[in-house]
Amino acid sequence: MTTDKTHGELPAMRELTDPSTIRALTHPVRLALLEVLATEGALTATEAGELIGESPTTCSFHFRQLEKYGFTEVAATGPGRQRRWKIAQLGMNFSDTTDDAELNIAATGLSRLVTDRAIARMQQFQDTKSNFPKEWQEVSESTEAVLFVTPSELAELNEQVLAVLMRYHSRLTEIDQRPEGSLPVEVLVFRYPVRFSGAAQ
Repeated sequence: MTTDKTHGELPAMRELTDPSTIRALTHPVRLALLEVLATEGALTATEAGELIGESPTTCSFHFRQLEKYGFTEVAATGPGRQRRWKIAQLGMNFSDTTDDAELNIAATGLSRLVTDRAIARMQQFQDTKSNFPKEWQEVSESTEAVLFVTPSELAELNEQVLAVLMRYHSRLTEIDQRPEGSLPVEVLVFRYPVRFSGAAQ
């Protein structure tokens, strides 16, 4: 999921421009379901529930809501009313800097929830880093930098970073492309102007 724009040969992403659709996605269970579908492939409500710690009934309800707004679709049906769900389309764009105040409010809420969940996972990794093999500990790192750039230069940097990340995009849906020993790795990249106000408190 990204709020950046895609250009050139990068895969097209769904543009979220309807506040109701964005608000429908702004729910921790629904985001969790999309996350496990992205990493695990098609799942039933029971399978998804075991992965995210929710009941099959809860997952089934939220899968149907995600389907209503075009985020999931039925991959296959089984005995009775059993369904296997998959993501309708990987990746989406949304912006909180439009001329539509309602859209901006909805987008800000979704962005904050997505960011908070990602940071919580990062903190969880930091707390459990020693449980991972040493080779993973050595390559899992963070970088902080301050750049003096213009808006156009930052836009160019955004595109370059996204292009690098998209090299591995197909592995989300093409499981056979995942190399042996690979793990899902979350990459957080934030770019924003700052005003330094002195030493940290």
